[in-house]
Amino acid sequence: MAVTIYYEQDANPEVIKGKKVAVIGYGSQGHAHALNLLDSGVDVRVGLREGSSSWKEAEEAGLKVMSIEDAAEEADVIMILIPDELQAKVYEEQIAPHLKPGDTLAFAHGFNIHYGYITPPEDVDVIMCAPKGPGHIVRRQYTQGSGVPDLICVEQDATGSAWDTALSYAWGVGGTRSGVIKATFKQETEEDLFGEQAVLCGGLVELVKAGFETLVDAGYPPELAYFECYHEMKMIVDLMYESGIHFMNYSISNTAEYGEYYAGPKVINDESRKAMKEILARIQDGSFAAEFVADCNNDHAWLLEQREAINDHEIEKTGEKIRSMFTWAK
Repeated sequence: MAVTIYYEQDANPEVIKGKKVAVIGYGSQGHAHALNLLDSGVDVRVGLREGSSSWKEAEEAGLKVMSIEDAAEEADVIMILIPDELQAKVYEEQIAPHLKPGDTLAFAHGFNIHYGYITPPEDVDVIMCAPKGPGHIVRRQYTQGSGVPDLICVEQDATGSAWDTALSYAWGVGGTRSGVIKATFKQETEEDLFGEQAVLCGGLVELVKAGFETLVDAGYPPELAYFECYHEMKMIVDLMYESGIHFMNYSISNTAEYGEYYAGPKVINDESRKAMKEILARIQDGSFAAEFVADCNNDHAWLLEQREAINDHEIEKTGEKIRSMFTWAK
């Protein structure tokens, strides 16, 4: 399936410059969006809860800061960049009462819209601008004159110009400098969750833990197991990121490449792919979302239990000791 990619010449900066933008939240993505928009000449303000620890930080960065309610009331474009589990309540209580016909409600992840936890009125545009990178990279790349690729989506085009707004917003945060891909809320939400769960976070962490445990259980020192299964992972990923799998294979030894082709399919096999399909199905039918929201409503009991378990794992204790030797990384 072909995708549409936009660049700087495809965006009209005057669209977003002609609007008042509110960024709700000042965390990883929030600070990057707000500061990049400010530096792009956009009339931006940050909406925070009263007493937020980020209030002073945002003001010292040169941003206008106000309550979420006041920011929503002032703005034409409201970008919600607080955690997924908080968005529905904040939207209902502090944003929805201040929406006006023709406003734009914006997101950087489609979770609450796609699964129906937020239902905007029919007379507002609903868009997404999702940089494909953590906020500190989004900010750093912008200040260095480049940008992080974005996904842009439109769920609801009440005004007939929602795509123009989304593309112009992406220009404001620097996305059009490297390329902006047109997608849908469904695609972004489901693919993002799947990537996190099956590969980037869930799959990767379990793979590293399993390799570490296999070596340690066989009697190898945990420090050596850490280097082989954890530390060197970044080097391999960096080679792939830089120029592809073929470049990584070119850069490693023939022994390592031979072992890749022999052992990789034994670890990631038909059972692994079956599990991935099950994970995707739970994302697609909303089961994962419902389970996640239920745990949030239970004060994150399961999440916190799992967090404590990984923090107590031997690989983390070994890693802390090993990383203390890395003077260059401090």
